[in-house]
Amino acid sequence: MSAIRSMIIRSRSHRVVQDGSAPPQVAESRQVDDTSCWANMPQELLREVIMRIEESENSWPPRKSVVACAGVCRTWRYITKDLVKVPELSGKLTFPISVKQPGPRDILLQCFIKRCRSSQTYFLYLSLTNALTDDGKFLLAARKCRRPTFTDYIISFHADDMSKGSSTYVGKLRSNFLGTKFTVFDGQPPHAGAKMTKSRSNRLVNLKQVSPRVPAGNYPVSHISYELNVLGSRGPRRMHCVLDSIPATAIGPGGMAPTQTEFSHHSLDVFPSSLPFFRSKSTDLENSLSGTSLVLRNKAPRWHEQLQCWCLNFHGRVTVASVKNFQLVASQENRLTGAEHEKIILQFGKVGKDLFTMDYRYPISAFQAFAICLSSFDTKIACE
Repeated sequence: MSAIRSMIIRSRSHRVVQDGSAPPQVAESRQVDDTSCWANMPQELLREVIMRIEESENSWPPRKSVVACAGVCRTWRYITKDLVKVPELSGKLTFPISVKQPGPRDILLQCFIKRCRSSQTYFLYLSLTNALTDDGKFLLAARKCRRPTFTDYIISFHADDMSKGSSTYVGKLRSNFLGTKFTVFDGQPPHAGAKMTKSRSNRLVNLKQVSPRVPAGNYPVSHISYELNVLGSRGPRRMHCVLDSIPATAIGPGGMAPTQTEFSHHSLDVFPSSLPFFRSKSTDLENSLSGTSLVLRNKAPRWHEQLQCWCLNFHGRVTVASVKNFQLVASQENRLTGAEHEKIILQFGKVGKDLFTMDYRYPISAFQAFAICLSSFDTKIACE
């Protein structure tokens, strides 16, 4: 198996995935010849080989062999995509599109964020071990851009390319002047029928596009608000998060959340009303999206008399007290019964001067979780 794996990696040199298994920038790469000997392998043998590699390489960095399989040729790519399960089912982030898909249902996927104060840039990594200081697998980067009346956090696949007209653009977080209200925008539709917000910045992106395959857009997917503290009372911040693209029923038994399966390769102006890159198009999902959106709130901490501070149980994932620390759970507004209201969907906390942990689960994605956590970094004039 190791010999097959090494041959695959060598054959894939200078080749990349041409569809939803990789970010949009691969559009400019040369096509792989599907008449090669690799493409002509018997389907049963090929499926067995890829299945064994997928099962054996279940963590990074060895999991890059699975990505290499998807880059050999079109036949290998289709079979690999068919065998690799989405994070909701596998608990693994394999392809770039995985950061736009809901996390696992039963566990918190552990990540961490590094902050660079000088460049006002934030880096999201997937944790490779249970340690709080491992190197991690890079996922996303965000850069803070101040404007006279608002602040943008541009989120990208590449830390050195933060342009909204770039093929590496994923989305953005925008705050108001006070830093109390935030909107998360996705660069492509989060579900079929999603409405794009028209703005001057979006028009400029369209004008700057050099390729119709750039997925730049403004699709609002979440709204985050922080409660004003006009009396200056002691206590943690109070967060309220409305996930417009996720129905409230998603966290209930049999609930579903929209799942993107590939990046769009079309101009925003020619998107059809029914988009082909979503895993679920059932009537149940369409009906749930037309209902109430999922609402999250921060879990109320308890006051510790001996420590004289507010405390939350992060199960060892947070080690430094900070006003930025939070845990998000489903709000009572969702009118759900059972223990779903106590299940932590996202937790974020400080472990070093510029190091923070970020753990998330279904129904939000790594991109949505990252954007929500970025809102905690922003200065809040009226909330402290």
